[in-house]
Amino acid sequence: MISLKGTLNVIDNSGALLVECVNVLKHKVNHGWGGVGDEIVCVVKRARPIPAAALASSTIVKVRRGDVRRAVIVRTKKPMRRPDGRMVRFDDNAAVLLNNKREMLGTRISGPVSAELRLKGWGKVVSLAPKVL
Repeated sequence: MISLKGTLNVIDNSGALLVECVNVLKHKVNHGWGGVGDEIVCVVKRARPIPAAALASSTIVKVRRGDVRRAVIVRTKKPMRRPDGRMVRFDDNAAVLLNNKREMLGTRISGPVSAELRLKGWGKVVSLAPKVL
């Protein structure tokens, strides 16, 4: 579970490194808490520097510090219970950035993601991940 004002690592190659959650979308009952598979609105707090050569080409995705983007939560530190009784938790909170059409900004994912993403309709994220736990 991620609360409002929680920070998450970004594990795709969109250019962002750290984002801060400002809103959890479509969850009125959890009072601002989000879990794996939830879509959030976030602000980029830390990003990779954009090289001068990349500024000329318009095909590269430019994510800068201060940009407001949507993201999907792929890992949480808070343990979650699976239907068979196992508890699953990760070392950090992580997200993957999205555009306004709910498509991934990056083309690769580094690091494991949770298997619950497939059940919540994020099959594209699961298929690009190197490991699904």
